[in-house]
Amino acid sequence: MSRYERVSSTSASKADKVDLESGDTLYRGLSYGENQLRWGFIRKVYGILAAQLVLTTVVSAFVVFSAPVNELLRGNSGILLFLCLVPFILLWPLHVYHQKHPVNLIILGLFTVSLSLTVGGSCANTDGRIVLEALILTAGVVASLTGYTFWASKKGKDFSFLGPILFTSLIILILTGLIQMFFPLGSTSTAVYGGISALIFCGYIVYDTDNLIKRFTYDDYILASATLYLDILNFFISILRVLRSGDN
Repeated sequence: MSRYERVSSTSASKADKVDLESGDTLYRGLSYGENQLRWGFIRKVYGILAAQLVLTTVVSAFVVFSAPVNELLRGNSGILLFLCLVPFILLWPLHVYHQKHPVNLIILGLFTVSLSLTVGGSCANTDGRIVLEALILTAGVVASLTGYTFWASKKGKDFSFLGPILFTSLIILILTGLIQMFFPLGSTSTAVYGGISALIFCGYIVYDTDNLIKRFTYDDYILASATLYLDILNFFISILRVLRSGDN
């Protein structure tokens, strides 16, 4: 047997071993090389996501424990409105320049900081016990749903059907939130709204994790991390709303 044939035979046997025996295979039918590249992409996305969550924690803690910043955000509705609009404004350049390094990382950092300031403002107006409970619940749910999605993908399940359902639910959620600005709901209705929001973003965590495994291209690491970050952040805010309404 020639050297080329021996190498080909070794590669084929390794691919068969990964496809059939290894627990690291992402989903059925994925070749050995593609599997390794996809795992590298996933590790890169989760590395960026971890950095975003750490940055959010630091900025939120600064807002909570810094009395001048806290008072500024609490007493100036114009600044709060501006901070709410900044992430939406940054979504456009984030999408346009998501493949241009290092501009994509700079925009992603600004996007993360702007959202972190609003999260910090919400946490500053909430009892510390409730914030801790929301953090623990968020961490447990995100870890469970992520692990389940990886396991389900390996078993051949697909969650692409959730896309239209979740998008429609999100539009209804946004419209309901706008209505609340003019016709505020009671504590019970707010808790129900938060619970429904949490369920929707649970679905988004599963859907976007499935896209991370199967559909995002290798150049979309910024978009993938931003998408998962928004899912986790919105789920945390929803849980915070439910717990705060229950406490009231």
